[in-house]
Amino acid sequence: MMQNLFRKFRRFFSKKPNYTRSISDQAVRISRDDHEISRQHIDKSALDVLYSLKRAGYEAYLVGGGVRDLLLGLEPKDFDVVTNASPDEIKAVFKHRCQLIGRRFRLAHVRFGRQVIEVATFRGEEDGSERQVDAAGRLIRDNVYGSMDEDVWRRDFTVNALYYDITDFSLVDYVEGLDDLDDGLLRLIGDPETRYREDPVRMIRAIRFAAKLGFAIEPATEKPLFHLGPLLEDVSHARMFEEVLKLFHSGVAVEVFEKLRHYDLFRHLFPLTDAMLTTELDHFPRRLVLEALKSTDARIQEDKPVNPAFLFAALLWEPMLQRMQKHLAGGMIEQDALYAAANDVIEQQIRRTAIPKRFTAQMRDIWNLQFRLPKRFGARAQQLRAHPRFRAAYDFIGIRVAAGEDELAELFDWWTAYQEKDPLEQVAFANTMERPARPKRRRSGRNFYRRKREDGSDE
Repeated sequence: MMQNLFRKFRRFFSKKPNYTRSISDQAVRISRDDHEISRQHIDKSALDVLYSLKRAGYEAYLVGGGVRDLLLGLEPKDFDVVTNASPDEIKAVFKHRCQLIGRRFRLAHVRFGRQVIEVATFRGEEDGSERQVDAAGRLIRDNVYGSMDEDVWRRDFTVNALYYDITDFSLVDYVEGLDDLDDGLLRLIGDPETRYREDPVRMIRAIRFAAKLGFAIEPATEKPLFHLGPLLEDVSHARMFEEVLKLFHSGVAVEVFEKLRHYDLFRHLFPLTDAMLTTELDHFPRRLVLEALKSTDARIQEDKPVNPAFLFAALLWEPMLQRMQKHLAGGMIEQDALYAAANDVIEQQIRRTAIPKRFTAQMRDIWNLQFRLPKRFGARAQQLRAHPRFRAAYDFIGIRVAAGEDELAELFDWWTAYQEKDPLEQVAFANTMERPARPKRRRSGRNFYRRKREDGSDE
């Protein structure tokens, strides 16, 4: 697939497009005849936004990943629009369809049913009271508006700074983004360390884009990744949750994981998990995380749904088990130890990524079912199968087997066979299991004294 894309690129750039400097001395404009973006490939809702702004008398361009992916022959997941209209003016154009969001970056979300087109106003120069950074250089407020000539220098990577002009269907390139696209190179605009300090999330965006596109990271852009990782710990925990999902639900989660480990960034996202990865289990490297990421990639490539709770349950499973063993050693019963360990691990993880409660509840269910699924005699099997988190827990056992827990293979195969049977066969199949021995009940004090009174031994 990638070879076909590169062949397409060679054909595209062999046309030697006619670049004309028609916007500013720094920009080049590539005419429609010299690039392969067609309106037929642009989402209708995005076109509606572009044309609506144009009819209202404003400039409007398609920008960012949508333009990049169209040039690469990929299908964009979303389309972003940039304009010289202010947020309030955008709101006036789209009225009830539009919602203004954000304090740090004021943005407009224009809704078409469930679809959202994000519209931003051109960013301006780096001065003024509306642009603020903290002591570490992190951008905490940026509502300075300007022109496209200024906006381009505020974007992150050159390949994301290409503008598609709806008025004449041309491309505008200020920063040699087309050259970097052709070379498969990811390059930050401006001084890399300054840009990372402004927004540390750019570090993990660099990882995601490099993995997703198969691009190399330009050396100056790459160098700070090795030592600026601690800045990620100061990013909003809610924002980090969204960024982690983008990382690991990108379809290339294995490559993302390897790059995060290479640049020592993973420990700032999942410190408990990273600590476990440095140890061995029964003299073998720990493989559960890798198998979970492989499974996630396969589901995304097959266009199947993925559940964030499953991903986080897998990433935090071994830290949870370690805590559980400590609680068991302290005298807790299994259920209480599991509950306490889950609380410990989730509480520490949400200091880095604010996992919503609906997902932490599902994580607990998946973990709990790992200990309940072996107890499958008779009616218990049917009850477990009806649990809303059964399928996720069953898949979880599958990745544990793939990661080397061979002792679970029989259990996984049994549940696989059980699901393939009709309801009557399932009952008979479950009844073939050996009924677990019931623990002996301790005689209560009340019954003990009653027995003594009945036989007169207490008189």
